Amino acid sequence: MGSYYINRTFFFDVHPPLGKMLIGLAGYLSGYDGTFLFQKPGDKYEHHNYMGMRGFCAFLGSLLVPFAYLIVLELSKSLPAALLTAALLTFDTGCLTLSQYILLDPILMFFIMAAMLSMVKYNSCANRPFSAPWWFWLSLTGVNLAGALGVKFVGLFIILQVGWNTISDLWHLFGDLSLSVVTVGKHLTARILCLIVLPLTLYTATYAVHFMVLNKSGPGDGFFSSAFQARLSGNNLHNASIPEHLAYGSVITVKNLRMAIGYLHSHRHLYPEGIGARQQQVTTYLHKDYNNLWIIKKHNTNADPLDPSLPVEFVRHGDIIRLEHKETSRNLHSHYHEAPLTRKHYQVTGYGINGTGDSNDFWRIEVVNRKFGNRIKVLRSRIRLIHLVTGCVLGSSGKVLPKWGWEQLEVTCTPYLKETLNSIWNVEDHINPKLPNISLDVLQPSFPEVLLESHMVMIRGNNGLKPKDNEFTSKPWHWPVNYQGLRFSGINDTDFRVYLLGNPVVWWLNLLSIALYLLLGSIIAVAVQRGAHLPAEVEGLTQVLLRGGGQLLLGWILHYFPFFLMGRILYFHHYFPAMLFSSMLTGILWDTLLRLWAWSLASSSLARGLYVVGNLSLLLGTAYSFYLFHPLAYGMVGPLAQDPRSPMAGLRWLESWDF
Repeated sequence: MGSYYINRTFFFDVHPPLGKMLIGLAGYLSGYDGTFLFQKPGDKYEHHNYMGMRGFCAFLGSLLVPFAYLIVLELSKSLPAALLTAALLTFDTGCLTLSQYILLDPILMFFIMAAMLSMVKYNSCANRPFSAPWWFWLSLTGVNLAGALGVKFVGLFIILQVGWNTISDLWHLFGDLSLSVVTVGKHLTARILCLIVLPLTLYTATYAVHFMVLNKSGPGDGFFSSAFQARLSGNNLHNASIPEHLAYGSVITVKNLRMAIGYLHSHRHLYPEGIGARQQQVTTYLHKDYNNLWIIKKHNTNADPLDPSLPVEFVRHGDIIRLEHKETSRNLHSHYHEAPLTRKHYQVTGYGINGTGDSNDFWRIEVVNRKFGNRIKVLRSRIRLIHLVTGCVLGSSGKVLPKWGWEQLEVTCTPYLKETLNSIWNVEDHINPKLPNISLDVLQPSFPEVLLESHMVMIRGNNGLKPKDNEFTSKPWHWPVNYQGLRFSGINDTDFRVYLLGNPVVWWLNLLSIALYLLLGSIIAVAVQRGAHLPAEVEGLTQVLLRGGGQLLLGWILHYFPFFLMGRILYFHHYFPAMLFSSMLTGILWDTLLRLWAWSLASSSLARGLYVVGNLSLLLGTAYSFYLFHPLAYGMVGPLAQDPRSPMAGLRWLESWDF
């Protein structure tokens, strides 16, 4: 995708553009020419300069460690807690593996952690509102929120966290009676400007750059509307001239608005025996083809509308029409026979001889959200075709027909009249010698329309993601327990085989820490609520645990639990932002536990010794576990782990680890 930016070729992806734009920029600045194909892992780069892109992602991934250190230091004011957190991330094989490739994940995690750091920094400036540092950190939080959302939509989770922090902050200020209403209004305005207006402006600006750079036709064209495609040089609609309004006698193509459905299509092949009526097949087809051409005619006359002696008659919203297939002269037709694949939908066929059929060929053309009598615009009008006899709506199910249907997509007439993109179409090509042509430039969508369409296409694409053949997918409950990794590269004994798996010592310590935190936090909260008197030092530690740890627990919850509600395909790498928060929580929790343990001992020298030994044990334990598991990230060679001769023998602690 970085190559597409360098070549200015339009493409489609389910994620917002910022991450890919930054990778493309890194490649461009480091001398990469955008010609490597990136077909499969293991392909040799040869002369292609890829190091700039790899180095850029690795640099952002490496910044996660100091960011986590600074966040924990700010929340706990404890150097050992910050060092332990930094060690957990430094010695995690999973974060290392993700950061060393040209991926969106290190960029996403960079912006998430940067937003979290700037948020806790501006919280620490609360006693100096409207000072230069306060404005700086507040504005930087907004910039990082735009960055996180601009890389992937899961950046929304850190926005929710910052939003919750802002609401609670404003609620506290609202209850401070020493502040005037004007001052509270200033606080509210500052947060609206820096945390809503600024991020939205930057996020929108990334799309403006995205559309400006990608101005050439490419593999993403077919996912977007005809009007959108007219913007792209090299597309057959770019700089084209066609009649603006639909008229009887026009030769047209009709395109479905749902992503990757294509054009209304027919051919001389019939539906096979036993599949509805044995009439001509009607499908949708993704590619340009003469069999996509239809002639729009009046339902009640066979007179040639292109006869020069007859006046031009425009098609209007609510008209009853016939669509005659240009190549075969059969009419678009439906009846009560069941569709080939979709139950309770009606079959759509081509019927008649030389345009003469029956009343099942009649369709009412309607423009979405228009009044009866309005003309129909090419490209811009969103139309539905209602079958006059059965009352059903022409649509495409998106299901692939068997070989008898040439593996094109099924067209049906659905009796369910609810408006969906499957049943909404637009006219793309339009030929009528009796009408003046206009340049399609005047029909091109505005920037807000393009922005809205691109988001609708991305959301549909996200929801429609399905696993590829032999692709490893996972369930959210797998992730915190490190249940199964993901093969990154290497297919035989001689290759370096890289396997994405978290350092099990770090990940299981994180999981234990979350359980301990919930238990300890509940006990402390109940004790405080019941009025228990805590010594000053213990009270300070519990405040760190409840406030600082609470923010990190909220971050883990927001970045993990929403995946249980998602219907799309999920992968192991989706957990890594949540893992960052659990590692920071682990640092604060164990530092607090060791301090409480040391405080409970009478001897100060013994307490200090135990505190130091406890921290060193955790640091050395994670470092040693990294020594054991580092080949996962840097590459394994030799037999598989279940073979006693393998260098990884004895480290396959779970049967589900297939390295």
